[in-house]
Amino acid sequence: MNGRRVVSDDEVTRAGCFFFLRHGTVDMDGLAAAMCISRATLYRVTHGRDRLLGEVLWRLADRMLAEARRRRTQHGVDGAIEVTHRFAEELQASEPFRRFLAAEPDAAARILLTHAGGVTERVVVTQLEIFKEVGLDRAGADVAYLYVRIIESALYAELVAGRPADLALAERAVRTLLRQLSQLSC
Repeated sequence: MNGRRVVSDDEVTRAGCFFFLRHGTVDMDGLAAAMCISRATLYRVTHGRDRLLGEVLWRLADRMLAEARRRRTQHGVDGAIEVTHRFAEELQASEPFRRFLAAEPDAAARILLTHAGGVTERVVVTQLEIFKEVGLDRAGADVAYLYVRIIESALYAELVAGRPADLALAERAVRTLLRQLSQLSC
């Protein structure tokens, strides 16, 4: 027996979520020690820190989105924006997430806003599901992508442009986008 502990990708992601919530980051040495595995094993399972951070951030965001969807009270354009607003408020209130953005802006931008982290793609798929749940069936993948990018531009305005976040402006923009779509379907 070689004594090497076998861990799954899901176990590492769960442990990464706990680590992130406690520390506002994922330190690979610290996570490996917390899991009682070698750093080499951790990298073998995760294929790198960016990929793990993408998985962790997505899992945490997915939970927030699920709760926002569960608490939705409206339908149509207002329902879609209500879910977004609830999610954005919770995200902005997350101390670990704010610490991560402040301490690691380059990693945050790479993971949250590019293909490297895989987060945007998953949020777009989820947004498309939300559109269907609220009766905006004509909103396709392109509209979901635009919607998500507009919201991201507000959520991460400080990271991307050095501007304060302005969710109200983004909500007005996505409301206009969705209303235009609704008018086209009449």
